[in-house]
Amino acid sequence: MKFYIDTEFNGYKGELISMALIGLDGVEWYESVGCENPDPWVAEHVMPIIHKSPISKKEMQNSLQTFLSGYNAAHIIADWPEDIAHFCQLLITGPGTRIDTPALTLEVRRDFDDAVSLMPHNALSDARAMRKYDMRETVGA
Repeated sequence: MKFYIDTEFNGYKGELISMALIGLDGVEWYESVGCENPDPWVAEHVMPIIHKSPISKKEMQNSLQTFLSGYNAAHIIADWPEDIAHFCQLLITGPGTRIDTPALTLEVRRDFDDAVSLMPHNALSDARAMRKYDMRETVGA
């Protein structure tokens, strides 16, 4: 299954704030771990539009594992390398341990520049925009 991913994080190379995955079939997963000390830009542009109560990192990992457990394979597509980096970091639960996932493949694409998010800087809205853009390209609309 193809999934489009977007994340929000606290400034350049900052800590994860929220993550969304949208399947090609339209199924959605979205969680937030919040941010106690957001950078000023993040405080102004990201925090007010998360629209998701924060949970702990462990709860987010459990939620992601449960979500992905319904698939035999997952192809994660991002428009930015840090989205993949945050996804991979979320997989790791401790030294030598990780959440259970189906077989994973990862892809970073640059062609989503024309994808229009209804709420820029909201991970869920941005992932939806990538899916919609890719589906338009696929069907030739």
